[in-house]
Amino acid sequence: MINWNVYLVMDLKGHRERSAYEIAAEAIAGGAEVVQIREKELSRPQFIELARPIRQLCKEQGVTFIVNDYLDLAIELDADGLHVGQDDLAGNEARKSLGNDKLIGISASSIKEAEIALANGADYLGVGSIYATATKADAGAAVTPALIEDVRKITTLPIVGIGGIKHGNAAPVIVAGGNAVAVVSAICNADNPMEATQRLKQEVTQAKQPTR
Repeated sequence: MINWNVYLVMDLKGHRERSAYEIAAEAIAGGAEVVQIREKELSRPQFIELARPIRQLCKEQGVTFIVNDYLDLAIELDADGLHVGQDDLAGNEARKSLGNDKLIGISASSIKEAEIALANGADYLGVGSIYATATKADAGAAVTPALIEDVRKITTLPIVGIGGIKHGNAAPVIVAGGNAVAVVSAICNADNPMEATQRLKQEVTQAKQPTR
């Protein structure tokens, strides 16, 4: 069962003085329930070498470990799931290799893309970019939390908002119908990744509380 609040998306090169492993460890200590590796530049051996300890850490801590795009690496690392974009391997094709016990996440930046993702067997949707972001060059224009409201009308699957989310603007994602927030720089570039994760999680969990 997917019950997430904070979903960390990170590369394997690290940031500032911290290694990727250290950032993941601090985020997990702060309450992140998911770690997704999104790394486009490293060779396969480098990817495996740097990702395997993070995968082991996630297993030990009961945290979901997701690989972005690369089906073969997800299989090699026995990842808990694979996240793909609209132009990547179709979710239903990935399912044939991963099996039914693994998660398939699919990105969507419009209602039409959400419908395609649902038809392709997504277990959860990554919707965005919610706000303007410089982290992902091809993220496109910000869709705002309003898109999450619209997507929520057509599915009960978990929705993870992504793109420009940080402490202070995460709550509207949840209020609109999202289940979790995916962040990159808000944690990876933070002075204290553990504290940044804690603050984000607090904002998300508070937004999930029913209003009286």
